[in-house]
This record gives sequence, structure tokens and C-alpha cells, in this order.
Amino acid sequence: MASLSLSSTHFSSTPSRSSVSSSSLSPSPSLPLFRSSIRRNHRRRLSFSVIPRRISLSSPISTSQIRCSIDEPLKVMISGAPASGKGTQCELIVQKFGLVHISTGDLLRAEVSSGSDIGKKAQEFMNSGRLVPDEIVIAMVAGRLSREDAKEHGWLLDGFPRTFAQAQSLDKLNVRPDIFLLLDVPDEILIDRCVGRRLDPVTGKIYHIKSYPPESDEIKARLVTRPDDTEEKVKARLQIYKNNSEAIISAYSDVMIKIEANRPKEVVFEETQTLLSQIHLKRMIRTGK
Repeated sequence: MASLSLSSTHFSSTPSRSSVSSSSLSPSPSLPLFRSSIRRNHRRRLSFSVIPRRISLSSPISTSQIRCSIDEPLKVMISGAPASGKGTQCELIVQKFGLVHISTGDLLRAEVSSGSDIGKKAQEFMNSGRLVPDEIVIAMVAGRLSREDAKEHGWLLDGFPRTFAQAQSLDKLNVRPDIFLLLDVPDEILIDRCVGRRLDPVTGKIYHIKSYPPESDEIKARLVTRPDDTEEKVKARLQIYKNNSEAIISAYSDVMIKIEANRPKEVVFEETQTLLSQIHLKRMIRTGK
């Protein structure tokens, strides 16, 4: 199995309930940071850093992080139905590869909060209960992709594009991924994951009545079901996702990889990590590094 990882990798079996973060885990202050670079008489330059991580005996996690930077940084799109585990995989990818995580929901909230011109336009549609037009969303995504951090470290576009028209708009802007990851989970599993979810209104933490029950009866008593987690609404959302995803697949069929995501998150990420690492290795071979 091809991989750029410089050490064996394993992850905690504790379910992840945190929101996806675009920042990487910080290195332990007691451990040094080793940085290595490789330069040859070529136009391209590959560098990587390995950040040793403190290992918990009770909950082992990855012992190093890959930080790759070349003049063609890694560009990834990921798609998955509601409750497919996409958020967890995004978090693990960002932590391991240092990509800039881009979510249209986060972008919308940030633009509206900042009071920018594009944010004000988006706010008008949101206040009236209408969908924000594609041209506004595309403009926000394009603007985020043009920032230096995304250019230097690469990007992970989370759940976007959602429609064929959006994919075409990105293509016109020369925004194409190296790989399009499609997380595949059977419908009955997705429905069970959504319908069984419970929200703690006090902490905002998400539980599941079967796979991730609350820690105490006190917490259990205050849990609520989110309005969009009823079986009827979940099925409707899945149908919308399917209709859109079929069109998206045709747009990225040349770089699309379907991943069986009805497995433990560690197993899913092992496959994901291998796929992304292979892209780096192919570029190294192509450039003679």
C-alpha cells in the first residue's frame, strides 16, 4: 500500500462528535519539530514536515502529520449523503495532510458576519427564505480558493459542488480536483444514523441512541430530536442528494473514487489516506524526485 506516511498510523476508536476544523492539530510543546526539504535541479520543489505527536496509551492516534507542498498542491473534493461520515473524514484529512477545509456553509456564515458586499447579497436571500443563487456561492468559493493558504497547501472542498450547473461553473474557472471522493453508505444505514441521532441542547453534543448513547440518565433526559431527523425528512433529503449526485458523478467521472463508508472511520480513512498519498507519489515519480 503506497503511502507517504513516515510512521505507522492508527486512530482512536472513540466516535468523533466535534465539528470539522480547518486548522491542524498543534505539535506537543515538549517535542521538537523536524523539517526536511528535497530540492533537485527541476522547476518543482517538494517539501514535507513531520510533526511528532504525543501518544496516549489509552487512546492511540496518528503519530505524525504529513505536510506536503509542491507547485501543484493537492486538490480534493468530497461528497457524501447526510450521515455518511463525511465530516469525520474531512477532519482526518485536514489533520493528516494540512489541506485548507472549505465548506460553503462556513463561507456563507463568515461573509454574512463580516458584512461584506457578497455577504449582504446572500443575507437578502436567506432572510426571505430563498436559496442563495449559484453565482453568489461560486463567487465565495472562488474567492476562498484564490487565497494564499489554499494555493500553497491545497484544498479540500466539502460537499460542493452539489449540482451539475455548479460543477460547470467551477470548470469554467479552471477549478478541477485531483480526486473526487464519494462516500457510499446503504440507505437503510443512513436513515438509521439520522433517525437515531439526538442533540444535547445544553452542550450541542450529538449522540445516537444505539451506537453512541449519552453518558448519564441526566443527559439522556434532556436530549431532543432535531426537526430534520425524522424518517420522512431524511428520506426526502436522501432523494435530493441522489438526484444531484448522479449529475455530479458524470462531471468528475475521470477522477471519482467511490469509497465504501459503512465501515469504522479508521478503516475508511486508511483507504482515503492511501489514495491521497498515491497522488503525491505519482507526482514525485513523474518529476524524477
